[in-house]
Amino acid sequence: MTSQAPMRIAFNYISRTLWAGGYNYQSNLFAALARFRPGEFAPVVFAGSGGDAKELAELAAIPGVELVRSDAFEGQPELTRALILGLARDANAAFQAARIDVVVESARFFGWRLPIPAIAWIPDLQHRSLPHLFPRAARWRREFGFRMQIGGRRTIMLSSESALHDFRAYYPRVKNKVCVVRFATQPQLTALNTDPAGVIAGYGLPQSYFYLPNQFYRHKNHQLVVDALTILKQRGADVVVCASGSTQDRREPGYYDQVNAEVRKRGLETHFRHVGIIPFPHVYALLRAATAMVNPSRFEGWSSTVEEAKSFGVPMILSDIDVHREQTAGAARYFGVDDPVALADHLFDASQQANGLVVRNVVPQQDDNVSAFAASFAATIRQAVRR
Repeated sequence: MTSQAPMRIAFNYISRTLWAGGYNYQSNLFAALARFRPGEFAPVVFAGSGGDAKELAELAAIPGVELVRSDAFEGQPELTRALILGLARDANAAFQAARIDVVVESARFFGWRLPIPAIAWIPDLQHRSLPHLFPRAARWRREFGFRMQIGGRRTIMLSSESALHDFRAYYPRVKNKVCVVRFATQPQLTALNTDPAGVIAGYGLPQSYFYLPNQFYRHKNHQLVVDALTILKQRGADVVVCASGSTQDRREPGYYDQVNAEVRKRGLETHFRHVGIIPFPHVYALLRAATAMVNPSRFEGWSSTVEEAKSFGVPMILSDIDVHREQTAGAARYFGVDDPVALADHLFDASQQANGLVVRNVVPQQDDNVSAFAASFAATIRQAVRR
């Protein structure tokens, strides 16, 4: 325990419904800091009046986390002021009142005149690598936001060496301090008390199933899974993929309906099961007992679902992208992002090797992984403050 007052870090609230990975990142980070850097940092979450009360209560229940409600954080009411005048005045006033020492911006910009050291968390550069998946306005809005953060001399926080490679390629002249903080998960013990067998039965799943816990964004590539299941059905193989997660994508509101229509058209309703947004204990229950976790994504900054699977030692079937290789060091089955045959082969082979219900527990080395995550974030905060 440090003898000094904890450093107070501002975070803008991230809705789990809109971006489950961002919410999970914050939740795991706060828990990691509380456990492995006790008394050193005090995360302060700033949320507008429309923030989900249950989600915010879960964050506030983590030791050391504080919650501040302010209309300055309902949407981005001060964005124009931050861009033109250089300061989101009301947000800055809220930071000052809460005695904030450093601000972590996530898809927000509080102005180049912000008098508090700031870190810009850039999870990925998907809009540069896969521009065709973004409407023109959304792509340029995201690019403009990143460039304002870079121009505002933020310390840049990335989530992987893969993202760092992209950042250096797309912004070769940038002189900002850049840090890589690789995320790791620490499953909460209370979330492990739920009986997986009961959860599996509750969702009407067989004992052998594959789990796909991704939101329905186009780059998450659910369609490839539907194509693979079509191949398996044609082969006479009975394979079930259980998907969970939000169906909302503000960039492409109709994407989930397109995928679901294909599922119905191909008669795959019993093979592709979407159970919606489910409680964390259910997520962990389904993950721990799955034959394997599947992530067919075309792009990731650092996959939280891969980290969650690693924390339990769950077998993984992953798209063959650089960051998945970085996260798993070859300890997974891989397939091309446009190769449904390879995915179908992996699903069939893994299903043939399944041997009844197996419930996994947290792997012994996970404490070391999460401690390293907390230490890396702490070092980034210290660097930003020393600027």
